Amino acid sequence: MGRHCWSPSAPAAMLLLLCVAMMAAEAAAQSYNALYNFGDSITDTGNLCTNGKPSSITFTQPPYGETYFGSPTCRCSDGRVIVDFLASKFGLPFLPPSKSTSADFKKGANMAITGATAMDANFFSSLGLSDKIWNNGPISFQIQWFQQISSSVCGQSCKSYLANSLFVFGEFGGNDYNAMLFGGYNTDQASTYTSQIVNTISNGVEKLIALGAVNVVVPGVLPIGCFPIYISIYGTSNSADYDNLGCLKKFNDLSTNHNNQLKSKISALQSKYSSARIMYADFYSGVYDMVRNPGAYGFSTAFEACCGSGGGKYNYNNNARCGMQGASACSNPASHLSWDGIHLTEAAYKQITDGWLNGAYCSPAILHS
Repeated sequence: MGRHCWSPSAPAAMLLLLCVAMMAAEAAAQSYNALYNFGDSITDTGNLCTNGKPSSITFTQPPYGETYFGSPTCRCSDGRVIVDFLASKFGLPFLPPSKSTSADFKKGANMAITGATAMDANFFSSLGLSDKIWNNGPISFQIQWFQQISSSVCGQSCKSYLANSLFVFGEFGGNDYNAMLFGGYNTDQASTYTSQIVNTISNGVEKLIALGAVNVVVPGVLPIGCFPIYISIYGTSNSADYDNLGCLKKFNDLSTNHNNQLKSKISALQSKYSSARIMYADFYSGVYDMVRNPGAYGFSTAFEACCGSGGGKYNYNNNARCGMQGASACSNPASHLSWDGIHLTEAAYKQITDGWLNGAYCSPAILHS
């Protein structure tokens, strides 16, 4: 437990200053040897582009990356993503992609790759959905990639080194559901596979703990029913299909079911591995709160994509996406929650990261005394 900033005799102003100073000192004192990330396009920092930037992939083209880097970096945003903010918070460098042949992974590495799924290719093949998975980088592969670089990081003393490193494991599951939903499955059908997906995520966390991980952040999936891509493609004229914010209920129910099962698994893991610190990062609530009250987070719109040439209420058209010829970005990406209709803006990722750090959207908070 943290210190209690209270004294019956201290003036209120002094107490406030004391509290601020103590919390700042506690945050500054927390440090990690390294940061290791696993996941998909939400946090990919370049794995898909280690062999160049193919022009056929939209997020390798301008205006991606314009806000912070000034040019595309293979990040699916206008600038930085969550792991960039986490690295900066703990005084670590931006994470090099694990597929890089020249990077130093001592301070961290990113196994995340755009298009990644929780489940292996055989799972999608069994469902007749092989053509909906365009990149083969599931959890099992990413853990192998981590094992391949770990010897260069910590040699024979990995467990002690990794015990004081921070791991972010996901989000995973988003692309699994994308494959099913865009492959003709409805949300009820997709939900029948949630337990398998969540079990695969949980097993992946256990494998990391066996390798020496102690501090592991496990994010849930996003409220996909609030995203321009889903509302544009699956929108209906039936008001009963929407919640009071304008999000598609059935799609968000799918996400909520996944997250509830994941939270239950994480609770079980916390009991099983008492020496580990396993944190559930509530991606869903973070984004949904921004949709509910965008102005409180500095956004002028929750649903309209900043970048694209789709026009209309959401500025999203699957055939006129951000990065395609003719697409352009809004003048102020920080005023938008959605960057390209599929991913969020740097400003949104910064807000979510802050919530993970202080506990508003992470249980327990990443920062601790």
